Amino acid sequence: MLDDMDTALDMGDELDGELSFYDDDPLNATGVSRKSLVIFFLIDTSGSMKGTKMGELNTVMEELIPEIRRVGEADTDVKIAVLTFSNSVMWMYSEPISIEDFEWIRLRADGVTSMGAAFKELSIRMSRNSFLNSPSLSFAPVMFLMTDGYPSDDYKTGLASLKKNSWYKYGLKTALGIGKEANDDMLAEFTGTKDTVVHAYSGGQLAHLIKIIAVTSSQIGSKSMTLSDDTQHELGMQDVFESKQKLLGEQIQEIIKSEGYGDVPFDSGW
Repeated sequence: MLDDMDTALDMGDELDGELSFYDDDPLNATGVSRKSLVIFFLIDTSGSMKGTKMGELNTVMEELIPEIRRVGEADTDVKIAVLTFSNSVMWMYSEPISIEDFEWIRLRADGVTSMGAAFKELSIRMSRNSFLNSPSLSFAPVMFLMTDGYPSDDYKTGLASLKKNSWYKYGLKTALGIGKEANDDMLAEFTGTKDTVVHAYSGGQLAHLIKIIAVTSSQIGSKSMTLSDDTQHELGMQDVFESKQKLLGEQIQEIIKSEGYGDVPFDSGW
C-alpha cells in the first residue's frame, strides 16, 4: 500500500526543466524509519502589515511553536521554514529548523508585497538539492500563506513556476487573508480550493485561525494514509494527497461554520 512519500520518487528535483524520477533510491531512505515533515510559512511583511497586525502575528507565532511540537508521532521529525516577502524575499533561517530547536524571530513590516518572488523562491527551495534533503522518509510538505493585501508583482508567473514543483503538487496548502484588502480568490489560486482559504477580520480571529490552521494542517500532513476504492484496489499517490487536502478543507470549513466567522464585519478589530 502506498504510504505518502515512501516511494522511490524524487518529488522536488528538476533536470533540464523536467521533473527527475530517475534515482532508484533518491530519498536515501534504506534502513531509515524516522519520517520528516517540513512546514513552510509564507508571511507577508509589507508595509500594510505594520503595527497591530504584525505585532499580533508575531505574538501568535511565538505561542504556536510549542503547540506544533506536540504534532505528529514519535517517529516524525517536524521542521519549520519561514519565508517572508516584502520588497524582497528572505528566509528566517538558512535551512528548515527542527521544531525542538526552533525559535521565532520577531518580524518587522515595510515595503511592497512581492508574493510572486516568494512563490519562485519556494519552488527553488522545495528540492532534494536544497531544503528537502532529509535522509529520512518524507511526508509531503505543509505550506501556509498569510497576507493582508494583493501582490505588487507578477504573482501568476511565480505561481506557475511553483505549480511545476511536485512537492507543491502533493503538499497540503492553506492560506489566511488578513483584513479587508486580502483577496480570497487569489489565495485560492495558491491553495487550489476555496475550502482551505480563511479570512481574519480582527486580532482575536487572526490568533485563533493561525493556530487552528497550522496545527490542523500539521496533524493531517504527518498522518500516514492509505486508500482503497470500493473494489479494494489500491489508489495512487494523487488520490492519497487529494484525500488529505479534502479532509483539511472539510475540517477548516467546519470550524469556521461552528464559530461563526462569516458573520464578523471587516476589520472589526483593527
